[in-house]
Amino acid sequence: MKLVLLTAIGVGGATMIGALLGFAFKKLSHKFSDIVLSFAAGVMLSAAVLGLILPSLEHGGKFGLVFTIAGIFAGAACLNLIDKLVPHLHRLMGTELEEHHNASLSKVLLFVTAIAIHNLPEGIAAGVGFGSGNTSQALLIAGGIALQNIPEGMVIIAPMLASGVSPRKTLVCALLTGVVEVVGTLIGYFAVSIASAILPFALAFAGGTMLYVISDEMIPETHAHGSQRGATYALLVGFCLMLVTGVLLG
Repeated sequence: MKLVLLTAIGVGGATMIGALLGFAFKKLSHKFSDIVLSFAAGVMLSAAVLGLILPSLEHGGKFGLVFTIAGIFAGAACLNLIDKLVPHLHRLMGTELEEHHNASLSKVLLFVTAIAIHNLPEGIAAGVGFGSGNTSQALLIAGGIALQNIPEGMVIIAPMLASGVSPRKTLVCALLTGVVEVVGTLIGYFAVSIASAILPFALAFAGGTMLYVISDEMIPETHAHGSQRGATYALLVGFCLMLVTGVLLG
């Protein structure tokens, strides 16, 4: 349990690390942020397939394929519904948030709220990973999600500061988005611990949410600024690094 709690804090804390980097480097180029986000997408893709979807098949028994496919689509549908209610990065960044000086406070708050809401299922995915019993794989999944949280935390800062929010309140908002992920990690862990029968579905559900985030949010964002080739190779590097690490750790 202590390891799960520390992992939850680490996953949520990655948002804060990103936020602090956002304060330090307010004008990072799109090319740099796209490469970082693409690398994180590759890590998350590998974690989703190797750490969640394949274990779902293994734990599902006779109906493993049914549980896994149903879980993947349920996870994607859940985030799709959330996305309709509260649009996320690639939609909000395309609005006047792109022009920080024109960003209204209400739109910035929507932006931060969207990140917080989307962090909940990502946190659940990190927690569910521990239910498979493979601690090293669970830590790799959490690491992939944490990597994705760093650039996400970075992009919170500039729009809020440009809208007149004080640095202290901006940092508090970033902290709250990270706390949501901590809560999600604990929810995912306790859910599969209490009802082990739901483990195959829960693993696939978490994998489906990660696949949705990668395809619908991360990849479009990294290909929106003319750095497609670099972003593609960064994704492949992230995927292969996760693959090698997973094989070496067993």
